[in-house]
Amino acid sequence: MRITGNTILITGGGSGIGQALASALHAKGNQVIITGRRREALEATVAAHPGMAYELLDVTDAEAVRAFAERIVVAWPALNVLVNNAGIMAAETLTADPVDLAIAEATVATNILGPIRLTAALLPHLRAQPKASIVIVTSGLAYVPLVATPTYSASKAFIRSYTQSLRRQLRGTTVEVLELAPPAVATDLMPGHAENPNSMPLADYIAEVMSVLEAGNTSDIFVQRTRFFCEAAREGRYDQVFEAINSH
Repeated sequence: MRITGNTILITGGGSGIGQALASALHAKGNQVIITGRRREALEATVAAHPGMAYELLDVTDAEAVRAFAERIVVAWPALNVLVNNAGIMAAETLTADPVDLAIAEATVATNILGPIRLTAALLPHLRAQPKASIVIVTSGLAYVPLVATPTYSASKAFIRSYTQSLRRQLRGTTVEVLELAPPAVATDLMPGHAENPNSMPLADYIAEVMSVLEAGNTSDIFVQRTRFFCEAAREGRYDQVFEAINSH
């Protein structure tokens, strides 16, 4: 992915990693359009970055995604980068009686169906571009799950597998597929993350991500902390890492 001169759509761009990544890419000379469900957050982000644009979008609404895709390619015909970042994370108790499935269903709708639907809707347009990129945000927990967030971890493993298949099917086309796998980052994705001393500072994470992007020649946008997870199985550390992150 080239680092400048793109027209980039970032879902979930009103807060957290999406917002910080939008800011960093905007500063590099890209036209950035952010989406989300909260107008106030989007407006505040755009107000702080003259030239950035926003569109309201609920990625869990299949019809809204379809209509949005039709509208966005008309409004921004040079769109050539899609960053599927929108996601939710929540703790679940699978031993509850009865089990409340609301969290699991919302997580699947947001973290799995959202990026699949939006990617499918925009892929014909992206394939028509001279050079395009699809970035899908997974997680270090796609590689080793956090048992307190079972559906979140599973959703990220699912979307990582989807990313690999999409990349292979698009091999030989003008569209590259990148995986962005964050570790725990100090955002409000889940209560306590922002204050957790083990969470990577957001500014440090984005700075390292931008360094990886600028270096190029990789389809895996992994910072050093992510490698603790993503290389665990290959290096024979899976059980050790699983116990380390689930010992509390």
